[in-house]
Amino acid sequence: MPRYTAWRLLRSGSTTPLRDVDAEAAVRGLDARDRGLLRRMIGTEVRRRATLRAIVGTYARGKPSADYAAHLHLAIVQALFLDRIPDHALASETVRLIEDSCLPADVRNAKGFLHALLLSRTRGHTGNPRRDLIGRPLALDRDVFHDPTQHPLLWAEDALSMPAPLMKGWTQRYGEARARALAVHALEEPELSLRAVGVEREALAAEWSALGLVVRAGRHPRILLAPAQEAEAVLNSAALREGRCSVQGESALRAAEALQAQAGESLLDLCAAPGGKCAVLAGAGARVLACDVSEEKLARTRSTLERLGLAQAVELRLSDGTAAVEGREFDGVLVDAPCTNTGVLAQRPEARWRFGPKAKAELVALQSRLIREGAQRVRVGGRLVWSTCSLEPDENARLVRSFLAERGDFSLEEEQESLPGESGGAPAESATPGSDSAGNGPIDGGYFARLRRYR
Repeated sequence: MPRYTAWRLLRSGSTTPLRDVDAEAAVRGLDARDRGLLRRMIGTEVRRRATLRAIVGTYARGKPSADYAAHLHLAIVQALFLDRIPDHALASETVRLIEDSCLPADVRNAKGFLHALLLSRTRGHTGNPRRDLIGRPLALDRDVFHDPTQHPLLWAEDALSMPAPLMKGWTQRYGEARARALAVHALEEPELSLRAVGVEREALAAEWSALGLVVRAGRHPRILLAPAQEAEAVLNSAALREGRCSVQGESALRAAEALQAQAGESLLDLCAAPGGKCAVLAGAGARVLACDVSEEKLARTRSTLERLGLAQAVELRLSDGTAAVEGREFDGVLVDAPCTNTGVLAQRPEARWRFGPKAKAELVALQSRLIREGAQRVRVGGRLVWSTCSLEPDENARLVRSFLAERGDFSLEEEQESLPGESGGAPAESATPGSDSAGNGPIDGGYFARLRRYR
C-alpha cells in the first residue's frame, strides 16, 4: 500500500507531494510504520528527482510515459536510497503495479530495467563522479552523470539534484566548495529543530532522554535538534502537545528576535502563518496584530498560538498586506515574506523545482510591495524587520537597499544571512548556552534586516 500510495501522490499533480503525505496516509488508513515509509519514499524522490531522471535516461528503453517514469523513480529510490527492501520484493511489487497502471510494453521494459539496475550496483565509490552516488556508499556500472570537469553545473544538477541556476548563483557568491555543501545538505531529510518555550532546553532534553529520544543542542540557547528518524516521536510527545516546545529553526527564531519585542508594545506581523514568529513576539509580552491572506493560514496561526497559550495576546486579521490596518501605526512591524525558500530546501525540497527567473521575479514584485506597505505602518522611532528563508540577494540585501534608497527616513541597524548546516554539534547537556560553537545548526538558512524609522 505505501508503494502504490507514493505513486498516486507523484501522479496527483500536486506541487507539494511531501506536504500531502499525512493527509493521504489518513485517507488510506496507513499505520505509523507505513506512513514513515511513504514519507521517506516521497521525500527521497523529490530531493533526488534529477538524479532519478538521469538514471532512467541511462538504463530505460525509450522515453517512458509519466506514469511509467513515476514507477521507475520509486523503484530506484527503493533500490539505491532506502534500506531493508529485498530486491525480489522490490521487483515483484514494481512489476505488479506497472501491470495495473501502464501498458503491456512497459511491463516488459520494466523487467529489463530492474534487472539492469539491480545488477549495476557496486558497494563503495569508484572515484568516478559520473558513477558514484552522492551520500550513498554505492556506484553504478556505467556513466550516468555529466562530466564535472566539462559541465560542472550540469553534473551538479544530475548528481546533486540541484538546478543549475541555483548552483551557479551559490558558486558565484560562496565558492564551489560551499555551494556543493549546500546542495548536499539539501539531499537528506534534516534534523527537526525545536524551540524550548517557557522551560530550559536542558530540561526538555532530559524529558525526551527519559523516553529514549536523544536530542542535540543548537547554537541558539533555546534550540534543540532531534534526529530525523525520531521526529515523529518528538512531534507526538507531551512536551510539544502541551506547549513546552515548538517547531522552529534557529534562523527563523533569530529573525523574530530581531524585532526586539518588548512587553506592552503594539506590533504587526504581516505574514503570520504558521505562527512561530508571531508566538515569539507575543511571548515577549507584546500586543500583536497578525495578518495573512487566507483563512487556512490564519487557522494554522491560531492553532500554534493556542497550543502555546498565547491566543489571547494576538488579534488575527484576514488581510493581503496592510489593507486591513490602514491608518494604524505600530512600534514594530515584522514582514516575514513569501520567498523562493532556497535556505530551507532540505525541509521544503519541492521548492527547488519551482525555482526560476519568472517565479523569482513574481515573488520579488510581491516582496517589494510588502516591504513598502509594512514601512507605512511603522511609527517614528519604530522598527521594521524584513526576513525570508531565502539565500537569494534579490530577495534580501538588494531588495532592502533598494527600499532604503527610496525611503530616506529609514536606516539599517542590523542584517544577517545564515547558511544551513554551518557548524558541528555537541550533546545538549554539554552545550554552553549562547555559545556559537555549541551545537548543530542552523538547519535553516535565511536572512533578516532590522530597519529603524528615525523621522
